[in-house]
Amino acid sequence: MTKNFRDATIFYEFFDRKSEVVNVFLHGWGCDHQSLLFCQERLNKQSALFVDFPPFGRSSQHIKNWSIFTYANMVMSICQHLKIKKINIIGHSFGGRIGIILAVLCKNEVQKLVLVDSAGLKPKRSLKFYFKVLAYKIRRKLGLDVSKYGSVDFRALDSDMREIFKSIVSTHLDDFLPFITAPTLIVFGKDDKTTPVYMARKMKRKIKNSKLVLLEGAGHFSFVDRRLEFLSQLEKFV
Repeated sequence: MTKNFRDATIFYEFFDRKSEVVNVFLHGWGCDHQSLLFCQERLNKQSALFVDFPPFGRSSQHIKNWSIFTYANMVMSICQHLKIKKINIIGHSFGGRIGIILAVLCKNEVQKLVLVDSAGLKPKRSLKFYFKVLAYKIRRKLGLDVSKYGSVDFRALDSDMREIFKSIVSTHLDDFLPFITAPTLIVFGKDDKTTPVYMARKMKRKIKNSKLVLLEGAGHFSFVDRRLEFLSQLEKFV
């Protein structure tokens, strides 16, 4: 199914089991809804909504001037379109960013929150990082080649999406955490290098009604690396 939102066509899958609360699954950057679709096999008695964030999956491949808050509004627009009133949010990485925002701005709708290797917090940066940023700015000002600078995710994007990506990663949500009131499950891989464990521990400290689970031998895709353990935790929580 699809829905138009702003300048984009959004693809989604809705499994309507007539349950009072709908599980809303939000995938990570560079993935699509299918990365989390396996969860519905375990939770098949509950209604579920899976969304493709543009420009990924089967949603529009080109958007302009979106922010992290545009994505959050997009999710709520689909929920309103489907007349969904109560949701549990399960967000991986980028999807966790959206989950944090919705848990604060839509308190009445969000019943439970699951943050899986979630992004959104201000990272600790080394001097090496700042030297790279400075080198990038100097080379760009001089008109030199900067194609090898930036993350793999960044380099794969067109110019409009690069601006959106920069806006997203520079929007830190640390100050949102104390305002989350929904029961929250935080699941991180112990070996996550993209969103390190110190971020998970900060979320645990700042979100009052939260539980932290660290999965051994798992990285940034902890739900893949430790699938059965993740599903067990998810099923018990929601």
